[in-house]
Amino acid sequence: MEALANGLLRVELANGHRLLGHVARRQAPLVERVKMGAMVTVKLTPGDLSHGFVVLNENNL
Repeated sequence: MEALANGLLRVELANGHRLLGHVARRQAPLVERVKMGAMVTVKLTPGDLSHGFVVLNENNL
């Protein structure tokens, strides 16, 4: 996982698929503490697998 600008994260899934993930505003302060390789939950829509919603867990940062 790599932090980009404006709450975007580039995430690589276990199967090698890479996508852009958005972070909720209330979790935006946590983005600064995200480290490469941190485990996060990604919610995807069935229609577009190239974008997702990243759920950050404070315990895994």
